[in-house]
Amino acid sequence: MSSLPSTQYSLAQQSMIDLFKKHVNAELAGDLDTTMATMIDTPHLHNIPSMVGGYGYDGVKSFYANHLIGKFFPPDINMQPVSMTVGESQIVEELIISFTHTQSIDWMLPGLAPTGKKVEVAFVVIVGFKEGKVSHEHIYWDQACVLVQLGLLDPTGLPISGNESARRLAEPSLPSRVL
Repeated sequence: MSSLPSTQYSLAQQSMIDLFKKHVNAELAGDLDTTMATMIDTPHLHNIPSMVGGYGYDGVKSFYANHLIGKFFPPDINMQPVSMTVGESQIVEELIISFTHTQSIDWMLPGLAPTGKKVEVAFVVIVGFKEGKVSHEHIYWDQACVLVQLGLLDPTGLPISGNESARRLAEPSLPSRVL
């Protein structure tokens, strides 16, 4: 999780933000025990486009251990925050993630060998909280955008794009698609 401009949050909201930051930092550091300690006893994780994740403590722990922790992203990952909305029981974070596809990324691109290509894509992460811990993560991204950048999907004649959509999110003044 990256830093965004300072906003005034309630103590409960700031606690959720701090816990989510601890959760993500533990994922990135490869610390499975700390990652799981931030979650309720029956969490779920759903990566929407790839349909992978886990349900329940054992399912989420197994997914993290075998497909995410220590395998999150290639070394050149960059996470650029765009926005964060903090409610009573969940956080919605919008960010742009860029990386070079130099290793397998099971949670995002299951079954695809590294292509060596650069990727830049917008993500939305919805994190729920119960009992003072993370209850779920729902993670969204445009898989067609990723596949175009990896050279695995030809955008010709299709209403899809490559990294242009993430770049426009970062810089809204860039031109829209011409209709």
